[in-house]
Amino acid sequence: MDIAIELIESMLVKFRSEKKWTLQAIEQCTQEDITWSPTVESNSIANLVAHISGAVHSRIETILLDIPDTRDREREFERGLEMTKEQAITMTRDAFDVIIQYLERLQSNPELLMSQPFLNLPPLTYSQVNNETTALNLMIAMVREVHYHTGQIIYAAKIRKGQLVWQ
Repeated sequence: MDIAIELIESMLVKFRSEKKWTLQAIEQCTQEDITWSPTVESNSIANLVAHISGAVHSRIETILLDIPDTRDREREFERGLEMTKEQAITMTRDAFDVIIQYLERLQSNPELLMSQPFLNLPPLTYSQVNNETTALNLMIAMVREVHYHTGQIIYAAKIRKGQLVWQ
């Protein structure tokens, strides 16, 4: 099997799994759990969901949907950020769907892994990748970023619930 296809398929499995477990954790939370943070400096589930959504917007939606990068990263980390449980579920589902859609596009066109999708776009805001990055580097960064923050979401849910039920 071609290494590009194998890599894309591995990322698809990873993101589909992350989506499932993250949504299951959020669904078991109450409204209060969504906005709770363990310390004044810590992020709530609402902050983490907003941050994942913002990263997906600025790094992927600008390519796929030609949406200008309007991300407000500071707002993602506002203390006391309000978000309903339903909003958290919808934002999480939508963010993962955009990632999966992009990977499926790459799966159909694996040669795009080495493309530079941001090259002719305005400079990215708040991103660890620059406009010369490849689609491969972008997706590696997204694997790291999303996994890190979904782990935080699941951990916060476990702190609040004591134990989560997985299906």
